[in-house]
Amino acid sequence: MKGYLAAICLMVNTVSFCQEWHTDFDAAKNKAAAEKKNILLLFTGSDWCERCTELERKVWQSPEFKAEAEKSWILLRAEFPEKKGIPDPVDVNKMNMILTERYNRNGFFPYIVILNKYGRVIGRTGYEEFDTAKEYLTLFKNIK
Repeated sequence: MKGYLAAICLMVNTVSFCQEWHTDFDAAKNKAAAEKKNILLLFTGSDWCERCTELERKVWQSPEFKAEAEKSWILLRAEFPEKKGIPDPVDVNKMNMILTERYNRNGFFPYIVILNKYGRVIGRTGYEEFDTAKEYLTLFKNIK
């Protein structure tokens, strides 16, 4: 019985710190409108971009970010992987390319765009020399 209760507590604790990164823009906008939240759009190359990996570890996976994201943003990720150093073929109909054409034409990585629930840009930022997730959270909250 104790093992069963411990497993339930672990599952509840894990679920409470999960975050949902959308990859579909329309789904993110619909959820943002329903929940009256802004969208935090991340352009990342998580398997080749050192700064993207650093942000993943330092910010996106931090308990502080997860808690604030749950309250403040719908998360949207535009992922650009390179498998063994070879970029994916360009498909202009893929969602990450559509998002790039609209919000990141210069191809910056990592690149964060805060959007309102309609998909209009509120502000943009990239990698900063911050030491903590709290510093990034302050930056994101102050983007106007």
